Amino acid sequence: MKRPAAAVALEHRDFRLILGSQFISTLGTQVQTVALAWLVFSLSGSAAQLGGVGVARALPTILLSLFGGTLADHVDRRRLLLVSQTTLAAFSALLAVAVTTHVASVPLLYVFAAVTAAASAFDGPASQAFIPSLVPRDHLAYALTLNVLGMDVASVAGPALGGLVLASLGPSTAFWLDAASFMVVVVALALVRTRPAPRPLVRRGWSAFVDGLRFVQARGILWQLMLLDFLATLLVSNSGLLPVFAQDVLRTGPDGLGLLYAAPSAGAVVGAAVFAMLPMSRRPGRVVAMAIAGYAVVLGLFGLARSFPLALGLLAVAGGFDAVSMAMRHTVRQLATPDRFRGRIGSMAEVFSGGGPRLGDFQAGLLASVAGAPFAMVAGASVCLAMVLSSPAWARRLWSYGGELADEFVPGDGDETPLAVGAAPDRAP
Repeated sequence: MKRPAAAVALEHRDFRLILGSQFISTLGTQVQTVALAWLVFSLSGSAAQLGGVGVARALPTILLSLFGGTLADHVDRRRLLLVSQTTLAAFSALLAVAVTTHVASVPLLYVFAAVTAAASAFDGPASQAFIPSLVPRDHLAYALTLNVLGMDVASVAGPALGGLVLASLGPSTAFWLDAASFMVVVVALALVRTRPAPRPLVRRGWSAFVDGLRFVQARGILWQLMLLDFLATLLVSNSGLLPVFAQDVLRTGPDGLGLLYAAPSAGAVVGAAVFAMLPMSRRPGRVVAMAIAGYAVVLGLFGLARSFPLALGLLAVAGGFDAVSMAMRHTVRQLATPDRFRGRIGSMAEVFSGGGPRLGDFQAGLLASVAGAPFAMVAGASVCLAMVLSSPAWARRLWSYGGELADEFVPGDGDETPLAVGAAPDRAP
């Protein structure tokens, strides 16, 4: 039997270490996500306050990710990850203590969401930029595919495990598990042999940050990819409303909520596994757009569902579309970005991909508090689909991109002169 094309990336020891540890970390984070959402909704009984968790996470993501990306291009990414992962572990442990001692409140949970998002704003860009250093360039697309697949597998077990832990052991255990999972990554980073030296930026601080913005401006595929991702997750968000659907629409408890959280990831595993078996598409940008369109249609149908098994099935299909979109987005972004810009471009992508769903949770929570969760889901999905269908007009570079590798040298990248505003070798709109 022929092995999957993406399996070639597993030949590299350091990549295996990071892939395995991030799998465990994602597992713990998903357990924590279920517990946090259930705690907020249990304490407040308000869909709008549940959506407030999204705002608490979105603001630090938007404000700090760009600086985190600039830092990731300037310092040792491995050391930055050691600091960020240790910080995330410490905050999860502190919240576990707060829940155990019965001092947790909605404002405190908002603070926890905000500070962990702030730490993740430095962790995310460094993590994304670190993976390409662990494999040869011709194995990069496969490594990214396996990374997405691993995260999706963890996201299947994590929410289901979170529901079980929440029902049987309580939320404090969920936060302790999350803290332990971050420490697994710390151990893996200590064992990694690859020590890529940071390449000093000729222009530092604000100038380096501006260079990153100008590079994205000049490379149409990047900003169009990020904008499509942001608008899709802003307009149609399901994760923030799942506690409302579980309690008020589908009439289930913590166990059912865990399954609702796990269903998209179960479908994502299938989608990512199929994707890993196939060669790279000749038009990866089109695949992203079509996958998002399918995602919107299926989530609109989920908003109309009143049967628990049907709802689980629709969420699973949506997860499959999302996995394909995610894998292609990561691959396109890494292929279209030189290594010396990967931290900054990764941070900009994090602003869009992290801020979009969190702001989407907020807008969906507000709309659900006025018109109900089903209406919020159907309305958001409809607008999202219309946005994707219009994208060939405003995102032509995305639709025509053929997977070209970025040049290692571009104006302003390692030169004494920053990328000029007028220098746009890839400015197709």
